[in-house]
Amino acid sequence: MSDFQNIKLTINNRVAHIELHRPERINALNKTMLQEIHTALDALEADDAVRVIVLSGAGRGFSSGFDLKEQMERRPEGAEVWREALDLDFSATMRFWDSPKPTIAAIHGPCMAGAFEMALACDLSLCSTDAVFGEPELKFGAGIVTLLLPWMVGPKAAKDIILTGDDTVNAERALTLGIVSRVVPKGEHLTTALRIAQNMAVVDPDLVRDTKKALNRSYEIQGMRAALDTALDIDHAIESHGSPDKRRFMDIARERGLKAALAWREARFEPNG
Repeated sequence: MSDFQNIKLTINNRVAHIELHRPERINALNKTMLQEIHTALDALEADDAVRVIVLSGAGRGFSSGFDLKEQMERRPEGAEVWREALDLDFSATMRFWDSPKPTIAAIHGPCMAGAFEMALACDLSLCSTDAVFGEPELKFGAGIVTLLLPWMVGPKAAKDIILTGDDTVNAERALTLGIVSRVVPKGEHLTTALRIAQNMAVVDPDLVRDTKKALNRSYEIQGMRAALDTALDIDHAIESHGSPDKRRFMDIARERGLKAALAWREARFEPNG
């Protein structure tokens, strides 16, 4: 488990820590990272010595979301290619929801798009005061891969964030909405998460597993899983077809760089609109 390129994995006293580790890209989620998350979770879930899994990000933030630069370079086209890519995104995210072991997201700095969804999939999410959350996908013509947000915050707040492409949700608002359950001082997110994990690791793991299963089932029996699958199918249709905004964004990114494309995206919208 020491051969990972884009994550770091450590285990200490029954608690595993997965660190997203592409700090130079604010831990953007690329194909390799998502595959490594699957591999790490396979190993951790098979290890009876591990009772709790903590997820965090290295450097300046949790994660900027799915790697647009990689997508720009790979130029995915066609239904089959997009289905493979989106299925990997979706399955890696939902591993944290589906894991028989409790999962805790420790968040600081940017937590955007696909990474936001991954944090939502964790059983507990806490953040430091410098955390910023958002779902900016619609601003550049992309859809939402794992549509967990309405199940966490309700339809009005979810539509407000997603349909406006809001990427400015601060820690205080995230706590109010229920995106996180705790806010801690800057720099204390990981220490706090590991402390919580150590306390959880004391509890009988079979009891924790079965109780998590019962809690998750409360949502799934309401149709959450079917709704997520339908949303994934809709996003597949969106990405396979390709919106004009997405094509323009990618054209600018290839011609003038990703920063220029992001500037073009933001210039289209009024502040606080």
